[in-house]
Amino acid sequence: MRRRASLVLLAFAVFFAAMAPTLRWYAFPNLAKIPSNQYQEAVLEAKPAVLLNYSTLTAEKVDKITIIQTLKGNVEESRRIERDAGRDVVVWDALSYVTGPDGKMVSQIPERYIFDAHTQDPVNATGEMVDGDAVRREGIEFKWPFLTEKRDYQYFDAQTRTSAPIHYKGTRTFRGLEVYYFEQTIPWTKVPMPKKMPVEGVTPEIVNSTGMTRWYSTKRMFWIEPVTGAPVNGEEIHQEEMRDAKKMLGKDKVTAFSGHVKMREDYIVSTVELVESNRLIVLMLVSYLPWSFTVLAVLLLALALWLEARARRPRGLTPV
Repeated sequence: MRRRASLVLLAFAVFFAAMAPTLRWYAFPNLAKIPSNQYQEAVLEAKPAVLLNYSTLTAEKVDKITIIQTLKGNVEESRRIERDAGRDVVVWDALSYVTGPDGKMVSQIPERYIFDAHTQDPVNATGEMVDGDAVRREGIEFKWPFLTEKRDYQYFDAQTRTSAPIHYKGTRTFRGLEVYYFEQTIPWTKVPMPKKMPVEGVTPEIVNSTGMTRWYSTKRMFWIEPVTGAPVNGEEIHQEEMRDAKKMLGKDKVTAFSGHVKMREDYIVSTVELVESNRLIVLMLVSYLPWSFTVLAVLLLALALWLEARARRPRGLTPV
């Protein structure tokens, strides 16, 4: 009876010993992925800020600029691209919608971001764009990979349509979470005019015909929860200028937008709550269950060997 029990325990020990690496190195890479139908919204504010009044073509100090960022999963496009790519793909239709203190639109920049659902690596496919301009991304955007590393990454900048390093600057604590802090500085760069202008009847072509050009610089900051790779906070020190404006304004340049953009408090709270719940799911696959199964396998093996030893122990002689 003891020998039969030891064999059963040994079988369970082998099972759990095999499951531990399977969960970590097979199940996790295949199960941990971004859903194709995900929808996210974040509201950021710059208080105060400097904004160009397009009616008077002068820079004015305003109380607040609001930026509403939405990411909407396009399931139909994901399935279409997956057929050719042969892997799980997520298509995010993103929109950055900027409003002034009066709630009126200042600018809106749509994007289509296509990436691998598991690794977050970009998938270059037809339809990838920023504000209607076809682009070919390199590096990440919006989200870091699962199990983010303490290193620099290539990060795509939508304004310049190029990628540049975003630098790991150390580990910090944010709202009780251990996070990795990253920074990226984009130097002054000439960038396209938004397709949608805030003044009715004014188009990028009209502005370009005056000789004016749009320039942009930013310092981008992210606090990343490393297990999920999700940003729990983001800020930008954002600057835009209209240059070569002497013909129109009598001076070389005028500030179009300047401000320290920060995520609104209620969105920080909801983001942290969501990340904490997702973090637990990822940790179950990469740490908690594999280590628990390993310990359980060792205990079951020890118990099986002990029972086997008891079964093999010679019994005392029966007296005549």
